[in-house]
Amino acid sequence: MELMVDYITSLDGYGAAEGWPGWWGLEGPEYLAWLGEDSKNQHTLLMGAKTYRLMHGFAPADEADDALGTMQKIVFSNTLTEPLGWANSRLVRGDAVDAVRELKETGEHPLSTIGSLSLARSLLAAGLVDRFRVVVFPVITGKTGQERIYDGYPDVVLDLTESRTFDGGIQLLDYRPRLLDAPLPPGPGSA
Repeated sequence: MELMVDYITSLDGYGAAEGWPGWWGLEGPEYLAWLGEDSKNQHTLLMGAKTYRLMHGFAPADEADDALGTMQKIVFSNTLTEPLGWANSRLVRGDAVDAVRELKETGEHPLSTIGSLSLARSLLAAGLVDRFRVVVFPVITGKTGQERIYDGYPDVVLDLTESRTFDGGIQLLDYRPRLLDAPLPPGPGSA
């Protein structure tokens, strides 16, 4: 099964910013339509406890209106207890890397992280990530930015497989990641 790390970010690499609304207030009809279509794809969501609490808190009270509620969710946590309150959520304790390695071999649907920065970082470092998708919003939140996404990441080359622009400024970038043991050597024409 394929594993995709999936982020939304500001241009300067933050996952959120103090005082800003979701999507930095810049979501438009093209992006929202794509997001609705993308959420219809069957995949299992992987998340940590912090993301679970946040996303479950955003979920509509009416389960019929909760697109994420119908999806299978695996929550990696040693602090949460069962039963989890969000529909179709399963708690996994212990080493997430080992559990995801097994899921990739035995799962029924592709896997996708949602938020969960440390989980995504550990899965990438373990060489388990097949796709790295980022939606970049055209805003810099240097003063108010929170949750720098790429701090602590290994060195990675990203081979672009798809790109798209929504609503005149939001960028979708879909990559295949390649972990590096060392920085790339200088290319032709380098000084």
